[in-house]
Amino acid sequence: MRRHALAATLMLAAMPAWAQGGSPILNIGIGGAVTSVDPHFYNASPNNSLAMHIFDRLVERDARAQPFPGLAESWRVVSETVWEFKLRPGVKWHDGRDFTADDVAFTIQRTPNVPNSPGGFGGFVRAIERVEVVDPLTIRFHTARPHPLLPTELASVAVIARHAAENAATEDYNSGKAAIGTGPYRMIAYRSGDRTELARNEAYFRGPEHWARVNYRFIGNDGARTAALLAGDVDVIDQVPSTDLARLKRDPKVTISEIQGLRLIYLAMDGSRRGSVPFITDNDGKPLPANPFDDIRIKRALSMAINRAALAERVMEGTAQPTGQWLPEGTFGYNPEVRPPAFDPDGAKRLLAEAGFPQGFRLTLHSPNDRYPNDSKAAQAVAQMWSRIGIRTEVEAVPWASFSQRSNRQDYAIRLTGWGSVTGEASYALVNILSTFDREKRTGASNSGRYANPALDALTERAAATIDDPTRERLLREAVKLATDDVAIIPMFQLVNSWALRRGLTYAARMDERTTAMATRPAN
Repeated sequence: MRRHALAATLMLAAMPAWAQGGSPILNIGIGGAVTSVDPHFYNASPNNSLAMHIFDRLVERDARAQPFPGLAESWRVVSETVWEFKLRPGVKWHDGRDFTADDVAFTIQRTPNVPNSPGGFGGFVRAIERVEVVDPLTIRFHTARPHPLLPTELASVAVIARHAAENAATEDYNSGKAAIGTGPYRMIAYRSGDRTELARNEAYFRGPEHWARVNYRFIGNDGARTAALLAGDVDVIDQVPSTDLARLKRDPKVTISEIQGLRLIYLAMDGSRRGSVPFITDNDGKPLPANPFDDIRIKRALSMAINRAALAERVMEGTAQPTGQWLPEGTFGYNPEVRPPAFDPDGAKRLLAEAGFPQGFRLTLHSPNDRYPNDSKAAQAVAQMWSRIGIRTEVEAVPWASFSQRSNRQDYAIRLTGWGSVTGEASYALVNILSTFDREKRTGASNSGRYANPALDALTERAAATIDDPTRERLLREAVKLATDDVAIIPMFQLVNSWALRRGLTYAARMDERTTAMATRPAN
């Protein structure tokens, strides 16, 4: 009997924590660094993924970016400029207090006003001129003009507790003091650059989640992330390295979950300066007297010199699709007339000569090295392509935590970055990364290059205020074409999202690339 008991104990010890019953633990390894627990600090996918565990939103989005009720049970148009939301009764904050409309009003007030935010959420509440608390479970949002996208946009705004956050700073979320949500998990500890520890919220309004504890770990190195999965140190990883994907698909101990994503990888050029730009010089190393990106011929030359098919096939190893716009086919506002620009290095050289640079110039392309799949490798490949047309390009790849801060301070001439249109429609990118940066209007919050085009701004505003769906989609398609013709950004490819899990688990793959414990379940 003792031998049988010992054998059973050894078998239990060899099983992953999630399979042992009792208090299942899930270990997640993510490839992108979480820079803060504050859900309004930075609109970046790793931050948002973590926030989904702790906080809820009035409206939620499913795996295919479709909205469904969250903290709001329902919503309706009261008039052309008034939306009314009915809130879910009986919802409790993690500390046991009641969730009410006053918390929502406080959330809308704070969202665009987070100090030192490198790229916040103000664009999602830009249309709201006044918040009216009707009663504890009813709230109305007054807008200056019709705004049909308000429920869609509010699906990106985490609701916070007034009593926990009224005088709190971002640091108070990281310490846990202000990290009081209504979500399925409570924060236990946050260690920047390492992990966040979460415990199940037993009083969650949808019912307790499967996992009692979640360790949400940052593992930026691709090889280390795969090794951690295979060694059993983690149960699920995101951003599956393309170099390992085929091997993992053949491994009987691993399950792969994939979906076409909404993430665009693109290049953003500096538009904040008219004179010389840091990290751009002539061939002798002297600063150029004027910003070369003010000349559309140079922007077009840079775009034409990129072999997008080669990037998708060789660098990304089939885990991306070449593109000339920011949304995949089938989404609202996708313009079928906008195709990936043809690879034409000779044409690019001619445009450079026409612009006064027959011998090219020098620049540095900046990139994160731990944020997107193969981010620094893609930057190196682009640098080689540009060097072949005479623009001698160096690459400086740095960790995301540093890159994101410097990029949003306009420290870079040109940077490789990404944008996930989690709303599944075109206005999300138009408002946040292509509209003119304006704190008062709350536009361009993530417009790191400070691109500005009044005609595009006006078209975006018209589309956002158009209630009729076919008319709004026509306007959005026009905006996509206008942004493309003006080379507002240089789109390169769209990612296919992938997760790898230990055998016995399933993952509901999400188009918005969010990585959550809630999407992870034991296989039936």
